[in-house]
Amino acid sequence: MLQREKIVVVWLKRDLRLHDNEAIYNALKTGNKVLLLYVFEPSLLNDPHYSDRHWNFIKQSLKDVNDQLATYQTRILTVNSEVIPLFSYLQTKYKIVSVYSHQETGLLKTYNRDKTFKRFCSNNSISWIENVNNGVFRGRQNREHWKEDWENYMAGSQFQIENDKILSFLGEHEIDEISKNLTLVSLNTDDTPNFQKGGRSMGLKYMRSFFEDRYINYAKFISKPNQARESCSRLSPYLAWGNLSVREVYQYAKTFRGEAANKRAIDAFTSRLRWQAHFIQKFEMECIMESESINKGFRKLKKDISVKYQEAWKEGKTGIPIIDACMRCLQDTGYLNFRMRAMVVSFFTHNLWQPWQEASKYLSKVFLDFEPGIHFPQLQMQAGETGINTLRIYNPVKNGIEHDPEAYFISKWVPELKGLPISFRHEPFKLTMLEQKLYGFKLGKNYPNPIVDVATTRKRASDTIWNMRKDRDVIEDSFRILNKHIIK
Repeated sequence: MLQREKIVVVWLKRDLRLHDNEAIYNALKTGNKVLLLYVFEPSLLNDPHYSDRHWNFIKQSLKDVNDQLATYQTRILTVNSEVIPLFSYLQTKYKIVSVYSHQETGLLKTYNRDKTFKRFCSNNSISWIENVNNGVFRGRQNREHWKEDWENYMAGSQFQIENDKILSFLGEHEIDEISKNLTLVSLNTDDTPNFQKGGRSMGLKYMRSFFEDRYINYAKFISKPNQARESCSRLSPYLAWGNLSVREVYQYAKTFRGEAANKRAIDAFTSRLRWQAHFIQKFEMECIMESESINKGFRKLKKDISVKYQEAWKEGKTGIPIIDACMRCLQDTGYLNFRMRAMVVSFFTHNLWQPWQEASKYLSKVFLDFEPGIHFPQLQMQAGETGINTLRIYNPVKNGIEHDPEAYFISKWVPELKGLPISFRHEPFKLTMLEQKLYGFKLGKNYPNPIVDVATTRKRASDTIWNMRKDRDVIEDSFRILNKHIIK
């Protein structure tokens, strides 16, 4: 019987880079041949949380890595398959000694897949080594010393791959041979100029341009829907899909701070990198947040589903200009600054009085930077269902006037309002019949009437949620949440 050559496999997930990739570093240290693998799993391709914009970003990211590997006559094997059948097939070609990957804080679907894969590895005498990802630690029961542990991780050395080690990767001809009976995935994508393009090369360009000059107005414009598109780092998709490691960005920022003209802006940026890890750690420790309120008391809160309201919100046809501008922008570009994200969730859950779960899948599909560990905790926080965070019910009209005073953002994304004076672009529902004739604009035809009264619905939501916060079950679980998740 022909003896199979020993190899180790690096299973890439949300770590689509060579630099500071512990899984690749550790695999190359074994001295065995290394196969780089990305699996396009049909169960995820069809999952309602994902959309083509995500898969295109992933393909662009993989192609960028392949461009770096081309010099060494190797590439990532990109396959359409579920994980277990694929590894069973690979076992017929090689003896897989070990699999290296990072601990993925993902959906329940990926967590269950990982548990099944762990059993498969055990049954096939394969060692599966998962490394810590971006300072998020598995198995924590509380946050004692978490901040220090995260900071120590961020201060650690970045994993560098030596050029001679790259020669350990399986070569092109070996990958071609493996591929003969597999369904390969082309990494070609259509040109989509409205979306940020994936890949480490693009991530580094965004990072450098941010620290060169864009960071100056980071804090000043962070809440502005128009200016934030430039003054914010725009690194979130590159961190979410692992084109850049949080550690390298954090260390770059800390080093740059010494020469920065606006040190407060850099401090504000690095603090948000820690908060990013805080929320992912929260989800890692309590993944029930994907489907249920983290505060068990709020699971008693029932809201009637309105398909009409939800569709108007998704399509940007609510009759509230800043909300509609945000939703249309999000659909077309995949990006929205944090305050506007919070506001559209607040509008959905408070003014439209819809369950946050009904917004979850749609928003995850349109956020280019969809990160489960941030997505679900933030949804619940903005919906006011944690019991420990300050209840914020945004007044969308007030926020539009305050953060888009000249209505530039509204005019771009709700062009049917461009012919109106600025004040009416924010509040077209205040137009009298005479004014509508004067501007050649008909409310309800050119632009919809508001689907809800913002003031009335805000009061109802506020009264209901504040009353629920007095509920014994909500109070008791708030103490549990504080003990488990507050950083000590």
